[in-house]
Amino acid sequence: MAIRVASRSITRILVADGDPHVRRLFARKLRYAGYQVNAVKSGGEALRLLRAMCYRLLVLNLDMPGIDGFDVLKAVRSELPHVQVLVVSGYRQSALLEAAEFLGARLALDKASAPRLLVETARRLLGDH
Repeated sequence: MAIRVASRSITRILVADGDPHVRRLFARKLRYAGYQVNAVKSGGEALRLLRAMCYRLLVLNLDMPGIDGFDVLKAVRSELPHVQVLVVSGYRQSALLEAAEFLGARLALDKASAPRLLVETARRLLGDH
C-alpha cells in the first residue's frame, strides 16, 4: 500500500543586492516567512540563476557591481516575463524608482522602509495572503 504525501509547492525568491548585510537581512526575513530564498551579490549572478531556476519573485537592488539593476530588470522583462520584480534601492530620488517601475518592476521600495515592508509586499506581489 503506497502512502501519498501531499507536496506543498514552495515559492522561490531571488534576492540580488551588493550589500552583504542587506542581502542577508532580506533573505532571512523571507525565509522566516516560508519562502525558499537564494541571495546573490551581482547582476550577473542574478541573471545566471534566474535563467537556470524557476523563481517567482526577484528582489532587486539597482546599484550592484558588474551588471546593474536596471540592466537586470530589462533582461528579466524581455526573457522572463513571469518573474515579478520588486526593486529595493537606497536611491532617494523618486525619478529613479519611477524609472524602474517604467522598465517593468511591479513595485519599488526605498531601503529605509524595505525591512519593515518586505514580507508584506512580497506576499502581495505573489498573491499570498
